[in-house]
Amino acid sequence: MATLQPASPDVLPGEAEVLIAGGGPSGLFLALDLASRGIPSVVIEPRTSVDSTRPRAKTTNARTMTHLWRLGLADALRTAAPLPVDYAQDVTFCTGLTGPSAHELRTFRNAFQLVPGRYGPQPECGQQVPQPVLEEVLRAAVAEAPLVTLLTGWHVQDVAVHSGRPSTVTAADGAGNTRTVSARYVIGADGGSSAVRRSLGIRLEGGSAALSNISIMFRSRDLGSAITLPPAVQYWVVGTEAAGMVGRMDLADTWWAIIQGVDASAAEKAANTDSSSADGAVAMVRQLVGAEVDVDVVATDPWTARMLLAPGYGRDGVFLVGDAAHLNPPWGGHGFNTCIGDAANLAWKIAATLSGWGGPELLDSYGLERRPVAARTIREAASNGKALAYHFADPALRSDGDDGVRARQSAHEALAVKQSEFDSLGLVLGYAYGDSPLVVPDGSPVPAEDPIRYVPSASPGALLPHAWLDPSTSLYSLLGSGFTLLADAGALAGVPESQAFAPVLEAAARQGIPVTVAAVGPSADETPMADLWGADAVLVRPDQHVAWRGSSAEAAAAALAVAAGWGAASPAPTEASSQPTATQQASSQDNERNARVSAVIP
Repeated sequence: MATLQPASPDVLPGEAEVLIAGGGPSGLFLALDLASRGIPSVVIEPRTSVDSTRPRAKTTNARTMTHLWRLGLADALRTAAPLPVDYAQDVTFCTGLTGPSAHELRTFRNAFQLVPGRYGPQPECGQQVPQPVLEEVLRAAVAEAPLVTLLTGWHVQDVAVHSGRPSTVTAADGAGNTRTVSARYVIGADGGSSAVRRSLGIRLEGGSAALSNISIMFRSRDLGSAITLPPAVQYWVVGTEAAGMVGRMDLADTWWAIIQGVDASAAEKAANTDSSSADGAVAMVRQLVGAEVDVDVVATDPWTARMLLAPGYGRDGVFLVGDAAHLNPPWGGHGFNTCIGDAANLAWKIAATLSGWGGPELLDSYGLERRPVAARTIREAASNGKALAYHFADPALRSDGDDGVRARQSAHEALAVKQSEFDSLGLVLGYAYGDSPLVVPDGSPVPAEDPIRYVPSASPGALLPHAWLDPSTSLYSLLGSGFTLLADAGALAGVPESQAFAPVLEAAARQGIPVTVAAVGPSADETPMADLWGADAVLVRPDQHVAWRGSSAEAAAAALAVAAGWGAASPAPTEASSQPTATQQASSQDNERNARVSAVIP
């Protein structure tokens, strides 16, 4: 584990274009995303090293892995991850882990988008990896990024927010030194007790769970060989003495456990009790796994699930990301991933504004787009928090005979309510920014929100539906760092895309907006892109969300300005329905070609 020396006072700059308070996952990702777009930043982080004994988040979902893939970091994280995807992909509910009383109650397959081999819905599948490992990968990337300056041993104390001019940031170190930095943009990625948020006068709103939990990291030489159930990334033990979760941290002897539904005072006591005590963490782990295995406690961490959301995400060039803006219950593993989604949304908008091509509505759209995503995620996680392991406990579950069989069958059926916690692709990929001022609605129906079921849609605001163009080439690999106009190659019928969509290129050049135009398709399974998108072409934002779809090059050019934040235009007519497709207009090959060309060239 790398430990960085605290930054000396004289290395803090007097000015910064972007200052990020907090060097956790969202702060570091934001800095790296900005750097990929040519924007320098300064990150101020109190910790000089990453604490590996408190892993907290362990689930990096397919969307976050795709964000990391975009920055060239997905392979590095998979290499660093101590638990490969091939090891296990399931979550198993059971009565214990060892011996004849360890009954499997229900198993959820391919949980958290863990799918060995090529994944369909995104370029990358999910990855189980402790948060400290992710942070080390991000820190290593920052060390190689000349546009990112990471200053450890300091924290942001206060931000004087000024309208129309840079904010003044006061930073302090552990020795009592303070410095001020003038920053055009300040990002509060400084966690639930954010000083940046306090400076804005914003309070998180919401509540907390009634009972607490205690996380335990431990080592056990014997537990792995003692488990009689198939491998799983998480075992949820439904017990009457102790209930909760346990799983491998690595393929050696390091494990984690979460004891659920603990009184707050009991959680604190367990965290501070000697490990030999019957009421301590060792006893809790042994009760959970159902055997007197060796347990060497490394760390304990009592916590309470919180459902908190900021009423606003910032103003006057000061923005909140991650836990500074929302605190999510961990059920489903969405909290950290929502934080990365915030950073990915904000990074391109700051870069566009600093580069001069982002319009006045661009940065205001950040909170408008991301806050509803956090609200939906919190609601879903809070719902899952009402059905934890102890809620299903029943002494009869371990019984032999007919009573035990009936109890286990009843539990199996009742546990169906947990599907959305582990099979949550609709929540991970199905959110859309349909009400954003940066998208041009086309009037077509959009898929209903569902935490489980993901229906790929190119409806404006939705995530671009993914496809493999061949066994190793993702559609997403065609997306540039700016906007991308993707056109169905079949619809172009041989007309060069630069010619067919010349108005888009002309508008981009005139307004200084970076855009790439590319013909594409069909997919590896011979699906035409127009079938996938519901239109001949889509305009894709830098964050891989669709801003517009249709056929008219003039409409695409107008949509480009809207998507870059230069003001709302009249919604395009329902092009997918009101404009006849080329196939509908002609039956002969020549007429079909002419009709398609006329559909994209005004």
